[in-house]
Amino acid sequence: MLNHISPAAQVIVCIIPIVALVLAFVLIFFAILWHHREVKLQIKNQNYAPFEFNWKAFTFLSGLSLIAVGIVLTGMFYAMKGLTWGLLGGLIPLSLGIVFVIFYEFLKNEK
Repeated sequence: MLNHISPAAQVIVCIIPIVALVLAFVLIFFAILWHHREVKLQIKNQNYAPFEFNWKAFTFLSGLSLIAVGIVLTGMFYAMKGLTWGLLGGLIPLSLGIVFVIFYEFLKNEK
């Protein structure tokens, strides 16, 4: 596929994912640093309240998202190649989504 493309274009195409990853890590680093400084100032001003993470909403949203992505990927991989090992690329997120929704059902009964 890349044989008829110029070498300069091949280099640019290969560098794009690397640059995207570096920018994502820089963004994450500064978000964590900003959050750390914000918590430090809250502690200094004596109005710090620990963050309560909503596991129920997280598992439900993650489960539904993974099920949707898994269904689409499984359907596309099955339509393109049939029953091959590549189908795992869709079945893995589908099964993880199902597990998250089942976990949500268990969390829903807790107080």
